[in-house]
Amino acid sequence: MRVISGKVRGMKLVSPEGESTRPTLDRVKEAVFSMLLPYISESVVLDLFAGSGAMGIEALSRGAKKSVFVDSSEKAIDCIKTNINNAKMAEDSLIIRSDSCKFLREYSGEFDIIFIDPPYESGLYENVFSLIASNDLIDSNGLIIAEWDYENGIGNLPGEFELVKEKKYGRVGISVFKRRQRE
Repeated sequence: MRVISGKVRGMKLVSPEGESTRPTLDRVKEAVFSMLLPYISESVVLDLFAGSGAMGIEALSRGAKKSVFVDSSEKAIDCIKTNINNAKMAEDSLIIRSDSCKFLREYSGEFDIIFIDPPYESGLYENVFSLIASNDLIDSNGLIIAEWDYENGIGNLPGEFELVKEKKYGRVGISVFKRRQRE
């Protein structure tokens, strides 16, 4: 696993050992960031269920202003810290060890881009999207990128969000959502 493009292009990332973390494949990450290219510069990014921090680090490498990394695993947090330090991106990063839903309930502020990649079988997508909507955590022009298991689906999401784009990469589904405009 590596950084695909930008300031730290080619840098290898460490990842938590074991099966509790499922790193995003490089080809999937490359496709996601190709879609996000016009939105990355100077953005504030949330990497939720961050694992190794690959998505937030990729965003920083490509010009994001700040990335917030949230994961509940101590092993994941240690990997994120190592990767951030190796990339020399500590000043642009905030690393938080927390349950993701607890973080979403307590955080105040808006993100331009939110990456959501919980354990596929967790059933957390609906709750996470509801918390993002109810706490106004996404900018009115912001995007949410969800990675999910195409065979199991993503579930029923709140009506505040509309699907912008969806792609399938083997068993992996990538969906891009934006908030519906309020009338």
